[in-house]
Amino acid sequence: MEYEQSSRRSTCAARPAHTSRSAIKRARARIRLHPDFSLTAKLPPCRASCLETTSPTSRRKTTCGKINFYEFLGNSWGILFSHPGDYTPVCTTELARAAQLYPEFARRGIRMISLSVNSMEDHRGWIKDINAYNGDKISGAMPFPMIADEKRDVSIKLGMLNAETDYIDLPLTVRSVFIIDPDKKLKLSLLYPASTGRNFDEILRVVDSLQLTAKHKIATPVDWQPGDKVIVSSSVSEDEARKLFPCGVCTKDLPSGKKYLRFTPQPRD
Repeated sequence: MEYEQSSRRSTCAARPAHTSRSAIKRARARIRLHPDFSLTAKLPPCRASCLETTSPTSRRKTTCGKINFYEFLGNSWGILFSHPGDYTPVCTTELARAAQLYPEFARRGIRMISLSVNSMEDHRGWIKDINAYNGDKISGAMPFPMIADEKRDVSIKLGMLNAETDYIDLPLTVRSVFIIDPDKKLKLSLLYPASTGRNFDEILRVVDSLQLTAKHKIATPVDWQPGDKVIVSSSVSEDEARKLFPCGVCTKDLPSGKKYLRFTPQPRD
């Protein structure tokens, strides 16, 4: 079993044996970092409400051609997720699982798109390895686009970069997940370290919760799974609750005497 290293230079940062110092200098010269660049994995608050990184008309290179993020999402929910590097073990298992679950996300009206700081050539070659890991379950092109953010334009503006660097000493992306609603508002963000693979079944569960709570005045409790009871929002009065939830509301008796913990069967529409 191969594990990604936790040191400053991870397995995805390994310098190719044939790379000369002059080649490294040329590669660094091609990538001009933004003057506000910093090694941080914090989502800038000013961009937390909109995931378009420059303007609604900008287009990004992907494995499915150049894509405008606004047009790609349309009126749908979307997931943008980044990974530290192509041809790395944990990332390969993650992208394979994302491809397996793509039909489930699509059934929920989710548009998926991934990103790393690798080249388009790397993306296309790596897809073959991802498919091989999946065995006979997935073949051909990935079912969602993969952004080639070599200049780190998107990664910097969305706070996706980590302190770990690649072979030319430039920062790598962390394992970010952004879930965006149809109004292009950020509803959830997750950040994982390079050493920990994401749970895409959990991301699917979160999508179910976000879409359900967007339609109804409810919240989902701890460990909630689709079909379980949900919590009536605190802003809903007793009279309104009886009208909104005809299947009934069960209030938990608490030592405080406060009646804030109210459950109801999950709405079906």
